[in-house]
Amino acid sequence: MGGPVGRSSTSGEKTRSRVRRADRLGGGEGVGEGGSGTGGDSRDAEGGDAPAGGGSGRRAEGHRRGGPAGARGRSSRRAPKSGKRRVLRWSASVLAVLILGTGGAGYLYYERLNSNIKKEDLTLGDKQMADHKANAAGQTPLNILLIGSDARDSAANQKLGGAKETFGATPLADVQMLLHLSADRSNLSVISMPRDTMLKMPKCTAPDGKVYPASTRDVQTNESLGRGGPGCTVATWYELTGIRIDHFMMIDFAGVVSMADAIGGVPVCVDANIHSRSADGKGSGLKLEKGTTSIQGEQALQWLRTRYGFEDNTDLGRAKAQHMYMNSMVRQLRKGTKLTDPAKLMNLAEAATKALTVDKGLDTVKKLYDLAEEFKKVPTKRITMSTMPNVYGTGVNSGRVYPKAGDAEQLFRMVRDDVPLDGKASKRKKPEEPKDPSAPVGEIAVSVRNGTATDALGPASGRAGEVADQLKNAGFGRTSVDSDNVTGVARTGILYPSADLEGDAQAVAKALGVPLSQVKRSTDVSGISLAVGADWREDGAYPVSKGTEKTPESAGALNGEDDGACMKVNPNYTW
Repeated sequence: MGGPVGRSSTSGEKTRSRVRRADRLGGGEGVGEGGSGTGGDSRDAEGGDAPAGGGSGRRAEGHRRGGPAGARGRSSRRAPKSGKRRVLRWSASVLAVLILGTGGAGYLYYERLNSNIKKEDLTLGDKQMADHKANAAGQTPLNILLIGSDARDSAANQKLGGAKETFGATPLADVQMLLHLSADRSNLSVISMPRDTMLKMPKCTAPDGKVYPASTRDVQTNESLGRGGPGCTVATWYELTGIRIDHFMMIDFAGVVSMADAIGGVPVCVDANIHSRSADGKGSGLKLEKGTTSIQGEQALQWLRTRYGFEDNTDLGRAKAQHMYMNSMVRQLRKGTKLTDPAKLMNLAEAATKALTVDKGLDTVKKLYDLAEEFKKVPTKRITMSTMPNVYGTGVNSGRVYPKAGDAEQLFRMVRDDVPLDGKASKRKKPEEPKDPSAPVGEIAVSVRNGTATDALGPASGRAGEVADQLKNAGFGRTSVDSDNVTGVARTGILYPSADLEGDAQAVAKALGVPLSQVKRSTDVSGISLAVGADWREDGAYPVSKGTEKTPESAGALNGEDDGACMKVNPNYTW
């Protein structure tokens, strides 16, 4: 996000032409760091070699952030200075300087940066993700999943991550953060998923052909990375949220440090002196004095990994600290005061391309640059950070969390429907009319089933019958209840098998107040099938807001311009 600039040599126009013909204009960035979950027997050696427990869901902090960028060339004549013109925001001019100024040598450098980028499949799931629905202007949103890996697969990662007993073990997706860029590019919404979220894993097929079957029990979400790679983390998000994921970016410990060094200092604030280190070795090692400190490199990684010392020592507090860092980083880069030197920009380009693993749709510097160009359109005041609303489990899973019924689905629905989390919704487009008009409601056959069960709760009694009664009262006399299928679904949906029934299915949705975005064509049904989801466990009208929807309080929304916030330090970790 920001304004790229760059100058060519005196033969700038010829050089620009060569670059355009060779498609060598580039420079890109990925951004982000994500939230994590709470409690449990997961690995959490935030620093050093002392683990905080064992168990299958190991704890650690990964983070991802990317940052090189390129820019279009300028003439060699010096442009007048302007306070409104930023030398660097989200993207920078390093590749323009190098490529436009050095011709063939610049092309070789660009190719080297491309070769640095590691690529993986976008999704390993067996379900095709639904397409985005365009807004009235024909624009579609962008959803990027940012993944932080806790891999101890290199000397650098082992030194930074500690926990010697985990060296070489299957990596975990210990940071997961979804960036939703609105269709009109006016706002950015971010959702962190606690890494200890318990859910059902979808079937994933690894690139080498190994098949990981869908789980029959609740599994900790960070284990998705070990089921074939980041593509399974994407598939898991889609399974839970129904949100189409367009791209992913993944980064490990060493990548976080190299990126933080290249970006430079980012100011963070604590409300008391903090030392994240307990007597038994738990903690990240972060040591700061009360107030604001500019952090970078390994100290930035410590901040992003700190759980012991922030708020109640849970991953929820850590997610909040990660959001604060991310917002502060955005503000710093947009000031344009850190990376004005071409050598520093070159370091940033090298660091970002070496740090990132991306899907194959982001496999070149130019594609990363183009993505950065989209992100920079969003003003800081329209960036909203949030954490998936959650509740603690019980019994054997008492240290883990589950999506909070109602609130979590509301947050997911807002993203699916492109509703900004800051409450400043633009005018919603008029629903599309079906290509095939509906039959008289008395002739439309509808099967209703109770899908209100969640991982933590059984199905709400009588919900299918109550909704069926609503339809009958609206004139849908051929409505029946499917009592054999009570498989849970997160959100209420209406499925139809063929185009000639689209209008009928939409008529059902309109009668109940269900958004048309939740009416889908599916070969899994033979007629119109309505699943009453976990978002409609209570009797009454379907609970969807008209116009502007509010982000649930439990999401802990934080605005990108909130630069006065300080992390609350746990009294047991102060000095």
